[in-house]
Amino acid sequence: MSEEAFDFDVIIAGAGPVGLTMTIDLGRRGIRTMIMERDPSTAPWPKMDRSNARTMEIYRRMGIVDRIRALGYPGDNPMDVLLVRTMNEPPLAQIAFPCVDEKRALVAATNDGTIPLEPYQLVSQNAIEPLLREVAESETPNTTVRYGLELSSIEQDETGVTVKAQRTDGSGEVETFRARYLVGCDGGRSTVRKQLGIRLTGVSAPVDMRQVIFKSKDLYDRMAVPKGRHYSFLSGGSLVAQGSRQEFTFHTPLPEDTDFRKVLREHIGFDCEIDIEHVLTWRPHLRLAERYREGRVLLAGDSVHLVIPTGGLGMNTGIGDAIDLSWKLAGTIHGWGGPELLNSYELERRPVAQRNIEASGWAADGAAYWPATITREVYEFGPVGEAARERLGATFVRQHGRMHGMVGAETCYSYAGSTLVAHEPGNMPHWEFSRIVPHGRPGIRIPHMWLKDGRALQDVLGDDYTLLDLTGTYDSAEMESAFAEIGAPLDVVRLDEPHVRDTLKGSVFLLRPDLHIAWRGRGYPEKAWDIVRLATGHGAGYDA
Repeated sequence: MSEEAFDFDVIIAGAGPVGLTMTIDLGRRGIRTMIMERDPSTAPWPKMDRSNARTMEIYRRMGIVDRIRALGYPGDNPMDVLLVRTMNEPPLAQIAFPCVDEKRALVAATNDGTIPLEPYQLVSQNAIEPLLREVAESETPNTTVRYGLELSSIEQDETGVTVKAQRTDGSGEVETFRARYLVGCDGGRSTVRKQLGIRLTGVSAPVDMRQVIFKSKDLYDRMAVPKGRHYSFLSGGSLVAQGSRQEFTFHTPLPEDTDFRKVLREHIGFDCEIDIEHVLTWRPHLRLAERYREGRVLLAGDSVHLVIPTGGLGMNTGIGDAIDLSWKLAGTIHGWGGPELLNSYELERRPVAQRNIEASGWAADGAAYWPATITREVYEFGPVGEAARERLGATFVRQHGRMHGMVGAETCYSYAGSTLVAHEPGNMPHWEFSRIVPHGRPGIRIPHMWLKDGRALQDVLGDDYTLLDLTGTYDSAEMESAFAEIGAPLDVVRLDEPHVRDTLKGSVFLLRPDLHIAWRGRGYPEKAWDIVRLATGHGAGYDA
């Protein structure tokens, strides 16, 4: 089929943060992309509340990180997590976390690879989506953004995908589009996944949860409990202060017909404005798709993995999917990518989702453990009550704290074992949930390091493949020639950085567009053609 027969290179179904992030990245890579969303506009409710360090690094590379931060918590707002009886009393326990400004100071003072370049950011989905929409719609080339358009059917053949979509404005009009590829980012009830006949496996909780979304102009300013982001109540339920600190979500298993205004007043403990906007019902899931691809149709985000919100691994895992898949689609469409390029998407991202599902379940177990230790003595006055509350507080910090410190799961996932990653002996794809262990083995995202001139290493790396020479003397001619012959873009960055070499235990690295290490060398040319074929999806493998 001729080039002119395609309306778009890629169609994306679902304009949540995952789909919009992928759209922006594809557009920047020269891929004609349309994203469609059945809802008439961006999400009205704050479903997610935290963009983790890796997601913020990705948005830094897109040039929008400061705009996203401006929508959420200011840099000096505490990020603590507290156990309280009411919002009008001293806390029973407090888990301290650095605010963004403190985290930035820590980043600036640390150069051992153990701290990501960007701190986390509390910013709600109904704040971040309009910005991503604006960037995709008005600031990114090659993109078409359509709201009020719902995918209804898919037909694919050897060369492309035919998509039919119905307008949701009541007209019933059906539009037909032809694209090279389709990506389903359409959530847990994904129409795309269902039409492909792909099942989700795993478990779901037996009970529904309620998310009560309300606004209060004076609650955060007037509350006696210390400022923070998450508040767990001794009597049950939890409250999240969203980025504006005038919008809140209360999470509870209470029935749908509960008088939530009364419940909130009891939990808050003083008179304040409460404007309940919406009550969402949802069910916790730990589920994973059997596969991520069927021919020219691929899936990303919640359409292929569902996690319990504990740990904030839902949207952030999906953003990782988007950045892994976008450059591979671009390479395939531009013609330089080999057959293993798209095949590697599931090989790399499905294990990450499996690991994050495990991490989410582990965190949820901790969150469920401490309430079971509440005894009647906790409510007593005197030494007995004080001792019981101290024990409860210590349990809360230890067990509930699991969900708020999973930096390893966020930034240290490895693609070792992928068909695009060079094998090194002992380089198994395992990573820690709760700590960062810096290294330079192939498969890992290259750790953040400061260079001698004060720049961040990630900031000197381009959007395509990068040959990073940390001696300034590596003979890259053969590798540059191999990339040129394949037609894949390559930047060569030459630096003399002994500290980075020592930390990462290598002198030269081939980095992929997503900053994951494809190959590590030690200062001399070796089998450059094999390495390049491997990294671009043309080769069977490479052993160090």
